[in-house]
Amino acid sequence: MRTLIDFIIERSKSMTVAIKGMFLLIRTEHAIMAQSSLFLIFIALGFIFGISRIEWIIQFSMIGLILATEGMNTAVEKLCDFIHPEYHKKIGFIKDISAGAVSFAVFFSIINAILIYYPHIFK
Repeated sequence: MRTLIDFIIERSKSMTVAIKGMFLLIRTEHAIMAQSSLFLIFIALGFIFGISRIEWIIQFSMIGLILATEGMNTAVEKLCDFIHPEYHKKIGFIKDISAGAVSFAVFFSIINAILIYYPHIFK
């Protein structure tokens, strides 16, 4: 039977690997680098315009959603490239769908950004 200490140690190891993955994405993927820079601007805008607590929650949720889907998209693309390095129609389809998921996240995040910042900018 596993003890609580064993469970905590295993979760700590998993978190270490997950954090390593976050830093790998930030250091190696240009899309993540660009998005992270843009997110820093939106965080600054949040302070400048004094957005509400719920607006911060929405903003950080959207940032997390975009970074998570972009990370999954990167993983799918890397896996596809590993399995089938040369162009293949079905691999291209898979990669396009993965990129489409990121586009959904970005599209709805833009709508949320407009809903949050439009009233602050045009008071």
